[in-house]
Amino acid sequence: MTATDQLVQYLASGLVVGGVYALIGLGFVIVYGVTRIINFAQGEFVMLGALVMATLVGRGLSLPLAFALTVAAVAGLGALLERAAIHPLRSAPPLAILILTIGASIALRGVALIVWGTDPFALRAYSPGPPLAVGGAVVVRQGLWVLGVAGAVFAVLWFFFTRTYAGIALRACAVNARAARLQGIRVDHMFLFAFALSGALGAVAGAVIAPITYATYDMGLMLGLKGFVAAVLGGLVSPPAAIAGGFLLGVLESLAAGLVSSGYKDAVAFVILIALCLGQVAGWLPWRVVEEG
Repeated sequence: MTATDQLVQYLASGLVVGGVYALIGLGFVIVYGVTRIINFAQGEFVMLGALVMATLVGRGLSLPLAFALTVAAVAGLGALLERAAIHPLRSAPPLAILILTIGASIALRGVALIVWGTDPFALRAYSPGPPLAVGGAVVVRQGLWVLGVAGAVFAVLWFFFTRTYAGIALRACAVNARAARLQGIRVDHMFLFAFALSGALGAVAGAVIAPITYATYDMGLMLGLKGFVAAVLGGLVSPPAAIAGGFLLGVLESLAAGLVSSGYKDAVAFVILIALCLGQVAGWLPWRVVEEG
């Protein structure tokens, strides 16, 4: 394999992983944009999506039905988290709510450990078969599913946010919640919907990545942190920037693993996050890492 072929392979692998990071980052952006809350339980939505999907398929359900039930279940869990834990503390200091989401993440991981145990769960690929040669790179078939599903989700979200009343209402709350309330928008309902939508996005990410990597109770921690970095690349308020950030992070990780060492792969996200924070403090960035509410 030539050096060019290797770079193409790293790029293809990075785009597949980046599609997952972009979906997770979108969940962060949607919740933060509407509620000004950083939901660190987002990674556990991904974990639950993978485990529930693997469990339902293992019980004999068809892939489409299992996928729909998984997304609905995790979206419902996201709504339950907002209504049972976040909503009662809506007037609390932001730091208190941030700590609450971290506690929710730990609690969900503990529940998953009790229910599913420590053994990894495998999920068959949506399209079985050997890897495919695409533009000089070898890509597993599930990787194409990841990119296809991610692209479909991005298109649906674009239509939702630009052509539907609920999507426009969510955007209005993100711009100015008080003004949106004066226009008759039920802001508390939009908060609930934002958490449900973030849960659905996490479930989609978990369901499509499960056939590539084993589903485990602790997989959400690292995925959530990397999705957070993807969202931070866009200031936590721009869905297109979060999507771009997810793909950029995936490609940089793949290049670091292939050109340097696989041991440095997970460090890339944290190096980027530290650099962004230092850049904001020093005033080097043309945007803020976290926008003020």
